[in-house]
Amino acid sequence: MKIGFLIYGSLDTLSGGYLYDRKLVDYLRAQGDDVEIISLPWRNYAAHLTDNLTFRLPTNLDLLIQDELNHPSLIGANRKPHPYPIVSLVHHLRCSELRPKWQNDFYRVVEKKYLQSVDGFIFNSQTTQGVVNSLIGNSEPGVVAYPPTDRFGDAISKDKIIERSKSEELRILFLGNVIERKGLHTLLEAVTGIVLGTLKIQKSKVRVDVIGSLTTDPAYAKKMQDLVTVNGLSSIVQFHGALNSEPLIEKLRQAHILVVPSSYEGFGIVYLEGMCFGLPAIGTTAGAAGEIIEHGKTGYLIQPNDSSTLATRISELASNRSLLTELSLNARRRYTQQPAWNETAGQIRTFLQSLTQQQ
Repeated sequence: MKIGFLIYGSLDTLSGGYLYDRKLVDYLRAQGDDVEIISLPWRNYAAHLTDNLTFRLPTNLDLLIQDELNHPSLIGANRKPHPYPIVSLVHHLRCSELRPKWQNDFYRVVEKKYLQSVDGFIFNSQTTQGVVNSLIGNSEPGVVAYPPTDRFGDAISKDKIIERSKSEELRILFLGNVIERKGLHTLLEAVTGIVLGTLKIQKSKVRVDVIGSLTTDPAYAKKMQDLVTVNGLSSIVQFHGALNSEPLIEKLRQAHILVVPSSYEGFGIVYLEGMCFGLPAIGTTAGAAGEIIEHGKTGYLIQPNDSSTLATRISELASNRSLLTELSLNARRRYTQQPAWNETAGQIRTFLQSLTQQQ
């Protein structure tokens, strides 16, 4: 198949969504498909809407995959009939994120119009599929294909998990771009309450490693760094920026728990990647984290922005190492049950072939 793959910016961008896109492109090429990357420049939402005046669909393709992130740029180009099937790869809808209602009402109108313009869907979770179907119905075909979570290889051994849990220091890992949606402020507020509030855990017993881009939203990143300084947390909270390969793997091996209290996740690859290393995950009830995290078994689900409950959960794991060990082993077991990426990607390719055969 000759496939176009349309994104904003670079396919090498560090995020869970771009990892999914990148791994899918690699898989399709490995199967012999000719995949052309079509990149539109990153700009603000209003500027993206103006793309509808100029952008046109490329020619000589059998099928075009569009990352749904690009939706504001594509409504005009996607006017039916299409010269070939157009498939939207939906990580999550912009209108699902936590923001003022009037803004999401506007985004919902734009996204609905875009979603109605395509011929099929790749969903990263059952949750994302349900959100899209509630917006436009389910008249177009689609496939739910969970993201790649096996980039780090085999899961950590049980013995290493048990030994690690004996450490006096509780090592907390935040892994994600430092943007407001990922909820680092909730974690830092919780840690402040733990070491300075009524919970009174000694600073020497807690460490937080923040791994993720500090340049995606520089203003928010600076605000978080200032929050650490003002609250006297500089000795226990360290910002590492984005890490790749061995330095990241080493941090995952050293950590005890993964905390990414996002205001919304379309799936949450990072939770399963942490579980590969036996890390119980703490996420929120907003979005698809509940498809991965079994509350009280492999981690915890809290309400978005609920730093008080988060502080309580962290304190429980710090003081009860038997509970930490139990959840860590459960997390490892959950990871080993996840379908391999090649299986998932194979389902996507079969779906794409079926669409081209109907054309």
